[in-house]
Amino acid sequence: MKKGAVNAIQDLYEVVHHEVLFVDLSANIDDWSQINRARAEGRLFSNLKWPNEPGLKDMIKRLHSLLTIKESAANVPKNLEASRRLQFFTNSLFMQMPVARPVSEMLSFSVFTPYYSETVLYSIAELQKKNEDGISTLFYLQKIYPDEWKNFLTRINRDENAADTELFSSANDILELRLWASYRGQTLARTVRGMMYYRKALMLQTYLERMHSEDLESAFDMTGLADTHFEYSPEARAQADLKFTYVVTCQIYGVQKGEGKPEAADIALLMQRNEALRIAYIDVVESVKNGKPSTEYYSKLVKADIHGKDKEIYSVKLPGNPKLGEGKPENQNHAVIFTRGNAVQTIDMNQDNYFEEALKMRNLLEEFSQNHGKFKPSILGVREHVFTGSVSSLASFMSNQETSFVTLGQRVLSNPLKVRMHYGHPDVFDRIFHITRGDGTQLTIFT
Repeated sequence: MKKGAVNAIQDLYEVVHHEVLFVDLSANIDDWSQINRARAEGRLFSNLKWPNEPGLKDMIKRLHSLLTIKESAANVPKNLEASRRLQFFTNSLFMQMPVARPVSEMLSFSVFTPYYSETVLYSIAELQKKNEDGISTLFYLQKIYPDEWKNFLTRINRDENAADTELFSSANDILELRLWASYRGQTLARTVRGMMYYRKALMLQTYLERMHSEDLESAFDMTGLADTHFEYSPEARAQADLKFTYVVTCQIYGVQKGEGKPEAADIALLMQRNEALRIAYIDVVESVKNGKPSTEYYSKLVKADIHGKDKEIYSVKLPGNPKLGEGKPENQNHAVIFTRGNAVQTIDMNQDNYFEEALKMRNLLEEFSQNHGKFKPSILGVREHVFTGSVSSLASFMSNQETSFVTLGQRVLSNPLKVRMHYGHPDVFDRIFHITRGDGTQLTIFT
């Protein structure tokens, strides 16, 4: 192994010497003559000291696993969105960012999403409904995502030329079809899937941190590591749940459930598929006290139990009707008490997240410990990718406009102008700082 390392360093030297360095040989002719003689005799780097420390050996093996390419060029993603995400992620690794602490030592955080009555999952009727031009939503998605549609049919063991009606013969295929379409629209299901990548990323990072170098090498040699091993690790799941909480505040979930609305059933389905998802809502209880009608309001937090039913975690009685001003800020303010941790990220109902970006959340949270002037930061600005930009030329224009407003404009307002008064929905707040100052969203009271 030592001989192989020496040969590898000699080859690297050759590349640097001939392709990178520009050397004045006339001024250093004696030194270069000795180096070339040693290279020809195989003595260059021959006194390389092999590391003896177990920790350093583990680091070298991890570095080798990261730098070793085992995939062929034929496996490079052909999907443009996949290529864009990989390019952005690799480029972002070269930016200056704080060193992440181990998952067990990182700051805990919550993600917070307000929801009212928007689409949770597309129904089959909505997917088949045709517009005035005779185009259905499902047909449109099939045409703008042709490669992803083929991959979907492969996953459910269907022929590429299968008719849409063949998918309706199986209840499981119908559900998978609804999810596939919903993950490509502005739905709550897409937002929940994206935010749950935080938990998945923390589970993977915990799993890798606890593995020995030998186990890590064998794991990388096996296929399907990201889909199987770490998700079944009790330690990884427990650690991720300690550090991450996702709360969706569905203001009228209780009303929707009482009326049997499809949105309530779809929200319940999301809770069943995402065990770490928590739903907060306002429960209105009508009663009669002393012969007079009485209305009581409760903030409730629920999750799905092992049987798929709603299980109440907390119930907090409110002093009155919480809706005093604008609905959306009040929807957030009543449920912010259910968030946990040092930080909270506000996410809108029509936003998404990616697994590779979730891997950098530990680094982002370390910014709260950095000095950026007189005080430590209480809010971290995060850029947003508008995923609807590929739908049409108008959507592309609006996507660029949003990038300018949310990212470029806000950076200038923050530094050097120091007058930033608006927050973007991907931003991360110091939870304790803001929850003691009226929450991150201030309500507007109309008189």
